[in-house]
Amino acid sequence: MQEKLERRSFIFALLLVTVAFTFLLKPFFTPIFWACAVALIFHPVYRYFSQRYPRWPNLTALMTLMLCIVVVVIPVLLVASSFISEGAGLYQRVQSGEINLGEKVEKVRAAFPGINAALERFGIDFQGLKEKLLGGLMTAGSFLAKNALALGQNTLNFFVSLGLMLYLTFFLIRDGNALVALLIRALPLGDEREKLLLAKFAEVTRATIKGNLVVAVTQGTLGGLIFWALGLPAPLLWGVVMTMLSLLPAVGAALIWFPAALYLYATGEGVKATVLMAYGIAVISLVDNLLRPILVGRDTKLPDYIVLFSTVGGLIMFGISGFAIGPLLAALFMAFWEIFIREFISEEQPLLPPRKPEKIEQIPPE
Repeated sequence: MQEKLERRSFIFALLLVTVAFTFLLKPFFTPIFWACAVALIFHPVYRYFSQRYPRWPNLTALMTLMLCIVVVVIPVLLVASSFISEGAGLYQRVQSGEINLGEKVEKVRAAFPGINAALERFGIDFQGLKEKLLGGLMTAGSFLAKNALALGQNTLNFFVSLGLMLYLTFFLIRDGNALVALLIRALPLGDEREKLLLAKFAEVTRATIKGNLVVAVTQGTLGGLIFWALGLPAPLLWGVVMTMLSLLPAVGAALIWFPAALYLYATGEGVKATVLMAYGIAVISLVDNLLRPILVGRDTKLPDYIVLFSTVGGLIMFGISGFAIGPLLAALFMAFWEIFIREFISEEQPLLPPRKPEKIEQIPPE
């Protein structure tokens, strides 16, 4: 009796300390998650270096981390700084009246009179929609301008999080195998189940991040290039916006290039508009339709509709990191249920009750 009480008290204290420690780490959830993701993605590189230099684990982990910084971190920082600078400059031009957004929207309205009729049919006021659209664009521009002019605390927080992520990534790369073995030993789920779940976690994380990022960067780059080739303003800005929107399956970059093509039609730039429309349908959208199922759906073994809903839900719940967290949770959900069905539901206990055979009435011949 005493031993049972002590065991239960210890389990309760263990759960209490674990919950408290989880809340303690809650502010660092994003850098911790991305450190785990980067360590998983670059683990094959570390394994390659380890085979070359087996006696220098610290050196090989540092070499892997430096490669990650050169290939991923520095380009992202350069593009982000250029994006903020270009966005702030565009906002200043709008504020000074050099660019009149309201006039551009009215040009589109005048060029496509059917828009008014279609909106009125659905009970949508065009003027109110226009004000909301312009208000949203001005809010986004104001946000970029404030971040460009007053980086101070935001930049400090960002680089602190980045430093913590890189610091933790080094240890996860170096000690990843030992930590996984310790986790399998500690969790009370059964070693085989834990290995399956951890393998699914690694597989989905690699596929989702690499797949979604490859698709997004490819679409954003192609979109920015066509904007630059057609002489449209701020091609880098719109290329980055298309990259971020491309994280949304199905629609993504079309939210930018399709309205841009309509505006070119409205302003009499028919050739440019036709080129942009054809390029968007035949090239940018084709990248999404071809690469995303191959890189994301196939490797995660998730249906396309699950990938879509989990990605959108993840973005809503977790922000920009949700494009990876959403499909990961979906894959773990399906893995848990797969284990449950395989191990806890026998053939004598089917998931659905057997259907009674229906009586088929014979139709007498005429």
